[in-house]
Amino acid sequence: MSIVLDGSVTLAWIYPDETTDAILAVFDQVIHKGAFVPDLWRVEIANCLTQGVRRSRITALERSDSLADLANLGIVTDNQTGKHIWRETILLADRHNLTVYDATYLELALRLSLPLATLDDDLRGAAQREGVALLGK
Repeated sequence: MSIVLDGSVTLAWIYPDETTDAILAVFDQVIHKGAFVPDLWRVEIANCLTQGVRRSRITALERSDSLADLANLGIVTDNQTGKHIWRETILLADRHNLTVYDATYLELALRLSLPLATLDDDLRGAAQREGVALLGK
């Protein structure tokens, strides 16, 4: 079974000081079965890694290598995310006091009936209340 992958888990895989056995297990699943992400995921990851370069947490070469590694995985960008933002996603954000960004991952997991891989506590709580299986911790 595939999963919905959020930015927090992705970044924990890239930054060695954040990588845990649970994160490695998630990415083992991504390697073998793929993952789905909303279209904002690429922007989010690029932005966070650029901030990592600016803060000297990683080098520009490490950022490029990480993005190349991610591009080689079976990560599918959902092309329907935008169609749900102004309806289902906003309602989820309101119901669970989430940012619309975080609610995007929850909406995708619900719509595709897939587990959600996240480290975000608020998003994990909302997913539990919605009956979404969780990975990552």
